[in-house]
Amino acid sequence: MTSSDTTAREVVSRDRVVIRFAGDSGDGMQLTGDRFTSETASFGNDLSTLPNFPAEIRAPAGTLPGVSSFQLHFANYDILTPGDRPDVLVAMNPAALKANVADLPAGGMLIVNTDEFTKRNLTKVGYTVSPLDDGSLERYTVHEVAMATLTRGALEETGLSKKDAERAKNMFALGLLSWMYHRPTEGTERFLREKFAKRPDLAEANVLAFKAGHAYGETTESFAVTYEVAPAPLPAGTYRQITGNTALAYGIVAAGHVTGLPVFLGSYPITPASDILHELSKHKSFGVTTFQAEDEIAGVGAALGASFGGALGVTTTSGPGVSLKSETIGLAVALELPLLVIDVQRGGPSTGLPTKTEQADLLQAMFGRNGEAPLPILAPRSPGDCFGTALEAAQIAVKYRTPVIVLSDGSVANGSEPWRVPDIASLPHTDPGFATAPNSPDGAEFWPYLRDDDTLARPWAVPGTPGLEHRIGGLEKADGRGSISYDPDNHDRMVRLRAAKIAGIPVPDVEVDDPTGPDDPADLLVLGWGSTYGPIGAGARRVRKLGHSIATAHLRHLSPMPANLGDVLRRYRRVLVPEMNLGQLALLLRGEYLVDVLSYTKVAGLPFGAEELQNVFLDHLAQNSATQNSATQNSATGVIA
Repeated sequence: MTSSDTTAREVVSRDRVVIRFAGDSGDGMQLTGDRFTSETASFGNDLSTLPNFPAEIRAPAGTLPGVSSFQLHFANYDILTPGDRPDVLVAMNPAALKANVADLPAGGMLIVNTDEFTKRNLTKVGYTVSPLDDGSLERYTVHEVAMATLTRGALEETGLSKKDAERAKNMFALGLLSWMYHRPTEGTERFLREKFAKRPDLAEANVLAFKAGHAYGETTESFAVTYEVAPAPLPAGTYRQITGNTALAYGIVAAGHVTGLPVFLGSYPITPASDILHELSKHKSFGVTTFQAEDEIAGVGAALGASFGGALGVTTTSGPGVSLKSETIGLAVALELPLLVIDVQRGGPSTGLPTKTEQADLLQAMFGRNGEAPLPILAPRSPGDCFGTALEAAQIAVKYRTPVIVLSDGSVANGSEPWRVPDIASLPHTDPGFATAPNSPDGAEFWPYLRDDDTLARPWAVPGTPGLEHRIGGLEKADGRGSISYDPDNHDRMVRLRAAKIAGIPVPDVEVDDPTGPDDPADLLVLGWGSTYGPIGAGARRVRKLGHSIATAHLRHLSPMPANLGDVLRRYRRVLVPEMNLGQLALLLRGEYLVDVLSYTKVAGLPFGAEELQNVFLDHLAQNSATQNSATQNSATGVIA
């Protein structure tokens, strides 16, 4: 192909694209997707991602359980989900093709690494005949690319072995897609040289493979079209790509800054929360101490001990770890000390689905302790929202002397989106207000359970402060004085005081997005929490485009709930709560507000899709319409229904 042919190649503009990279768990699909995402973020598109990978460190090569994928949705407008179906599927082997091709719509682009379509690999996943030859892929636009062969050819002069050279084929795929969608390349080349700084030969090999993929797109006649997706209009500011776990870590660092407290993380590694520990360990210069404990119980115990000593104690985990930490969290309720507990939810019960997402820990967070042990619970709605949620949760913990649980989940933790970096000077500060002098009525003693009139929080005294010697522990304490008490009336009073303290925490009213306005409520209210925010919003957009009336609302604060929530729920004829569990929030809402809340539930280890929820919403709107028509007919005929 001549240079004039290259310049004449058709360029098609798109407002949005969904790309999925899929291959063996050793093919580097997560790295490939992450690099494409980083360059897309630097280009200025709005984006959302969905990494999906096996729980095994090295799943069986070439098998369906070993398939790893990374999906990226990017657009020239604000988007809410990583997309339902890919427009482009890059399949690195037969297993990746078989596991993902059903999601590719008719006419979608399929880029296949033909080198892996050997008889042995086909047999592993049940193909008797190669799908590249039997006509089963005719409904797609198929591009057959011998990626391993082309990569080896590009690296022939490097002296790398055949095996090492083929490992760079994911960079060849990245280069090809970067060319196809006009992505920047300098950042990826710089990243590869930094990543393999100790092995310059591998760094240059990966850069060569990346460039070879880019050059292949430019020179081959197979790809007649390239695509452009313009930057999205975003509010002014400095942006970076961020994952939910990284945002949680930054929120914790910021919490230490705005409270003036040293941060202590006591944590045991567990998927999918471990990245928070990894990230925080990099920030010792900001007063952060990280302790990788021998188990979950030791991690939370160390964090609570740090809070007793005057630090912001934090522990991170997933559902199984919360089970193990529950006794110490209950102790934090009794001690009335700040403690931030971050639960990155995953599929359960037990070990369950370690790398898949779920929202099934809500009732455990709400009630999973012995006795009456209420505490605040917050849930971020997106990766970027994790920063503000962690910061707010820490400030509540410090101000009200209570453990606080943050319920993230796998899709939020591992997903990424553009995040506007906040001005640190604009963040609200919270004074921990340490006790400095005796506070008993006669001024002679320190009473550790004498409460603040406004917050009902007890004083926080750093051990070793002269004149503030005191005893705390898990046994019930006398109101005010803090001595051990078995008095029935005192216990009743202390239980109610602790509950009133949590119930009295002011949280913002729930905001309703209802285009019809408060005087004429929509036919359906969809209420979500946590990571259902994006799919609910995207599904509602689709329904509104079809001309239907639908309202949405979302909860960050699950305990205590917004004061206006009951009024909002009673305003609508039909309220639907989609959840990635079997209806836990719906159960709480029915019990608290006596409203017939309806559930739509899913526990498949994957987030809701926008099309999926669109169909659910349309079905409920149709049922609502049928009910109204029936009531109208009964009224007209005098029938009492």
